[in-house]
Amino acid sequence: MNQTEFVADLKREGYDVFYGGLRAGQVNPDHTHDFSARIMVIGGEISIARDGKMETFGVGDSCAVTAGELHAEHAGAQGVAYIAGRRAV
Repeated sequence: MNQTEFVADLKREGYDVFYGGLRAGQVNPDHTHDFSARIMVIGGEISIARDGKMETFGVGDSCAVTAGELHAEHAGAQGVAYIAGRRAV
């Protein structure tokens, strides 16, 4: 799926779309959101820790975090830029 298709899919599923990122090496420790989130990496990489497992996503990869899901975010050495969607529950 390319960026245009990802954004169209987010909108079709009722997500608010925005662009964001994290600085090189930035860590957002364990937390939850009161919304469901989906991201597509457009630069750098991000690792998401959840359920005792760390999963890394690079350019072109996407992932989802459901509302209330405990997770941590770890930006790679170059930081990360992404397209994100948020949908209230």
